[in-house]
Amino acid sequence: MSYEKRKPRAFGDEGRPVPIADVLKGFLRSAGLDARVERAQVLVEWASFVGPQIASVTEPRTVTEDGTLFVGVKTHGWMTELSMMERSLLAKINARTGRDPIRKIRWELLR
Repeated sequence: MSYEKRKPRAFGDEGRPVPIADVLKGFLRSAGLDARVERAQVLVEWASFVGPQIASVTEPRTVTEDGTLFVGVKTHGWMTELSMMERSLLAKINARTGRDPIRKIRWELLR
């Protein structure tokens, strides 16, 4: 039996190391997870979209495949206020290019 010598996936065609970000991106793409990870980036960036005051009373939870962002809110008063701000929040979130848009936000009372 002969064994072919294979280069590890972390090395490019010239035998040079490939940045881990590129390896991870390739893995996520091949596993079909790249779109989900890109959608979830909104959760990480939530505070930068809404500012510290709103971030302190909200908790982004998940983003569905159809572009619905679920956000927990501490009080009914804030939930009402945020529902009136939804259009402007969506505009801020969707101003970033390169990912599927968030189509709506569902506000849920935190318990």
